Amino acid sequence: MHGNWQSKHRERHIKMGVSSIFEVGNETIDTINVKSSSSLPCSLLVFSPTKKAPYPVLLFFHGFMLQPSWYKSLLQHISSHRYIIVAPQEVKTVQKIAEWLINNLKSVLPEKVQPDLEKVAISGHSKGGNTAFAVALDSSMPLKFSALLGIDPVAGCSPSCLRPPYVLEYIPRIFNQSIPVAVIGAGLSNQSTCCLLPSDMLQADGIMAILIRIMMKSGKGSKKSMRRAVGGIVVAFLKAYLEGQIDDLNEIVKSPNLAPIILDPVISIKD
Repeated sequence: MHGNWQSKHRERHIKMGVSSIFEVGNETIDTINVKSSSSLPCSLLVFSPTKKAPYPVLLFFHGFMLQPSWYKSLLQHISSHRYIIVAPQEVKTVQKIAEWLINNLKSVLPEKVQPDLEKVAISGHSKGGNTAFAVALDSSMPLKFSALLGIDPVAGCSPSCLRPPYVLEYIPRIFNQSIPVAVIGAGLSNQSTCCLLPSDMLQADGIMAILIRIMMKSGKGSKKSMRRAVGGIVVAFLKAYLEGQIDDLNEIVKSPNLAPIILDPVISIKD
């Protein structure tokens, strides 16, 4: 009986922890605009906790024709769970951005905040997801990545119209990839619109919000719930593969109903 009680108590504790990752975390976040310079080829949007500590780093690439600021709510959610996030304005000079992160990221962060460059993940939305895969597969990158996430990654609407960077070869298990990979999809990729970019992760105001509604496909549910779900899944994945805390991710796979939206299908492959 005692062992059974302990098991149930631990299970309840884990589920409470899973619920918390779908909410904004406890860390106060600074949003930092970093301008381009002689050593930095493009401007950056940086989200950082403010308490003295070392924090893992997530490099995030925005989608085609989009802006890093449109992901503000999503990236603040992730950062509030103790992650530094760097979102470049453009993605054509990734190697130089990586070099800048190694040499200069600490200088733009709040006082006594340390980037842990031994724990770096890479992610992107839409076309930025394709870029994240291409960068992670590039052995010449000065940064070494420990985890890779694609959020509705898009390479093109058909094999005949793919644009560089080329990632997909339409061969099962073609990636020569030793790091863990997650793909999060909105379930809208097979629904036609004039622009193949699901928009439920985005946050824009004014005329840009109108354009997004016209040009991009959205689901019928709450965008806020969608961002909470994506943010929580990303946090669970980062905790698992940057920090060795696997319980939240395992629980999401085991009980997808813990998320604020329906997760279907949920597929986990472990080699």
